[in-house]
Amino acid sequence: MVFSMSQSFDHPVYNYQVVRQFAVMTVIWGIIGMGVGVLIAAQLVWPALNFEIPWLTFSRLRPLHTNAVIFAFGGSALFASSYFIVQRTCQARLISDKVAAFTFWGWQLVILCAVVSLPLGYTSSKEYAELEWPIDILITIVWLAYAYVFFGTIVKRKMSHIYVANWFLGSFIIAVAVLHVVNSAVIPVSFMKSYSAYAGTTDAMIQWWYGHNAVGFFLTAGFLGMMYYFVPKQAERPVYSYRLSIVHFWALVAVYIWAGPHHLHYTALPDWAQSLGMVMSLILLAPSWGGMINGMMTLSGAWHKLRDDPILRFLVVSLSFYGMSTFEGPMMAIKTVNSLSHYTDWTIGHVHSGALGWVAMISIGAMYHLIPVLFGRTRMHSVGMINLHFWLATIGTVLYITSMWVNGILQGLMWRAYNTDGSLTYSFVQSVEASYPGYIVRLIGGGMFFTGMLVMAANVYFTTRSKENHRALDEAGERASIAQAL
Repeated sequence: MVFSMSQSFDHPVYNYQVVRQFAVMTVIWGIIGMGVGVLIAAQLVWPALNFEIPWLTFSRLRPLHTNAVIFAFGGSALFASSYFIVQRTCQARLISDKVAAFTFWGWQLVILCAVVSLPLGYTSSKEYAELEWPIDILITIVWLAYAYVFFGTIVKRKMSHIYVANWFLGSFIIAVAVLHVVNSAVIPVSFMKSYSAYAGTTDAMIQWWYGHNAVGFFLTAGFLGMMYYFVPKQAERPVYSYRLSIVHFWALVAVYIWAGPHHLHYTALPDWAQSLGMVMSLILLAPSWGGMINGMMTLSGAWHKLRDDPILRFLVVSLSFYGMSTFEGPMMAIKTVNSLSHYTDWTIGHVHSGALGWVAMISIGAMYHLIPVLFGRTRMHSVGMINLHFWLATIGTVLYITSMWVNGILQGLMWRAYNTDGSLTYSFVQSVEASYPGYIVRLIGGGMFFTGMLVMAANVYFTTRSKENHRALDEAGERASIAQAL
């Protein structure tokens, strides 16, 4: 898989070169990020696996894992799909090939900086925002270039209507830019060391305003844009309700931004702010499920395709996990439930039901749809390998999240168990010992998901090396499908 592709693969109107590059890196970074995740999961089973090397400790590899799977794997998937979607739905080439190329190489440089700096211990210590200030500046520059390419292409569109997928993608680009700039405000004290511009509780509030909305916009709105394009395309059906998709968009972006305080229950944050986060999280259930139902109902009349189409299965099962995660999140935001779940592995299970079940699976489905188109093939090399990947990913995700749910509830109950004299019934070490079987199951589940990514990489490689004839891209069909969706 190389980036210098034959000109015969290029569409006469669209820029597919940058889409190919991001699509290939989605698979590569997925393997790297998930491989690090499996390693740190194994370290919780066998702590000696850090080999007493500082840059292999859990504390340094864990932020590397989160940055790699969110921003390298997920980010590359978003760049690839958004550049593809905006061109196809606007019937216009990207506004600047050179700026688009800059976003690819700039984003890869950001990720490489993270790969080097995080194991070396350079960190701001902020969740999902660990990278130090020079890298944050680079992120800002690349992101502004991304916004220019995306919105510039919409401005030059040949279709009068802006398809709803672009609404979600556009909101994700704008919101992430604002969140990143505000939360990354720091006072540098050296080349790779800085201190937050905010103090105490204010710093925590801004961090989780950023942290939760990184989930809300980077990991939800962006991937919903992906869903609204690839689910109808793969199912060969129009969106179930275009009106519902618009309601879904405005309700989601209006409510999500307020839900961050639920990360700070039972802390120094004022009680009214905690309650606001809880209430907004509960309200968020409605637009989230509206979008999930809209995606599911798009398969009306096409459910039989799930028997033979594992790509569609990836997309539909991802919607199921999206619905489950967006139900579980508001429930965990309720203060009484949070008093049990806070600081436990239940939170880890919730995060990964969204990260593996929703984000990763819809990204994988989208890439399986894209790769044959981008490389001029009629289909992926092996449908059987896609099917194997689907079952490895699905079973692996279920094992992962159920083990963390069981661990989390067990930990929460043990931590607040008291003897008659008021002393704790269990020590913290005893709760760790009780969690050990769950960590083994989690490792097995994560290992299965990682194995699926290796299968995907092999399938993508063989697809790109296939000798099949070039597939003609149907612009007229694309235009008709958009018109039908409206």
